[in-house]
Amino acid sequence: MNKNEIKKFFTSQHSTPLQEIDDELFIRKDIKLYIKRDDLIDQHISGNKFFKLKYNLIEAAENNFRTLLSFGGAYSNHIYSLAYAGKKFGFKTIGIIRGEEHIPLNPTLQFAKQRGMELLYLNRSDYRKKYSDEIINRLHKKFGDFYLIPEGGSNDLAVKGCSEIPSRIGFNYNYLFCACGTGGTLAGIINGINNKSKVIGVAVLKNASFLIDEVKRLSSPVNSIWEILLNYHFGGYAKFTSELIDFIKTFNEKFNIQLEPIYTGKLLYAIYYLARNDFFKPGSKIVAYHSGGLQGLEGLRQRKLL
Repeated sequence: MNKNEIKKFFTSQHSTPLQEIDDELFIRKDIKLYIKRDDLIDQHISGNKFFKLKYNLIEAAENNFRTLLSFGGAYSNHIYSLAYAGKKFGFKTIGIIRGEEHIPLNPTLQFAKQRGMELLYLNRSDYRKKYSDEIINRLHKKFGDFYLIPEGGSNDLAVKGCSEIPSRIGFNYNYLFCACGTGGTLAGIINGINNKSKVIGVAVLKNASFLIDEVKRLSSPVNSIWEILLNYHFGGYAKFTSELIDFIKTFNEKFNIQLEPIYTGKLLYAIYYLARNDFFKPGSKIVAYHSGGLQGLEGLRQRKLL
């Protein structure tokens, strides 16, 4: 692995646009919505995955780890990006995948395997205790030494990376929204915000009140104002309705910004709903963080869900 190449990639300038959404709703409500287009930061390590992996890969390289191991579902954006990063920077990668193997592989896992990632499947019972000594010791016995990155990439180093997100926005705003799955991105944004703007996470899974404690654990805010909205999950993680799909298609047609129904579709739907119901004061400026994850669309199309 090339330590200098890793540092150069992650510390070089990766600027992305801030795109205003000129929608009649926002004009009528006298508010402005902007999308921070970090889906454009890199083709394969896009959005929040760029920041979550940044310091983890630097740490692994500086400590001479040659193998990266992490966990994820069959359509995981994290697994996809980690496999690509491992191939790019010379790490061996191992993906521990929730559930049973299905052949042929879906597009996400096929991509990961083509980039050299070794896949191991854990039944759902074992997966629930994936960080236990029993499972970790079993993995060390099978694979030897490795650098462990948690599911979704969310640990203290991921939070450190995501704390750099607010400084990339470059103007004053009243609200900063992001989708929330494991809490790492939201915690980083809370740590990195240095103004009186409110940070709002939109939970993408059902029964997600546990994320409040998780974000408190991962973050160390001084004066940050934040909350997590729990009612925009559309039935649970990776679940969605025809209403959400129609919203995503209409949004893409109007503004030429691709969303997906797992994270960013739910995020933007929530903002529109709040705007229609006068959550925002007139004159408010809102930023929605586009966290990427568009690779999952191919698998959804393959399953004829889009």
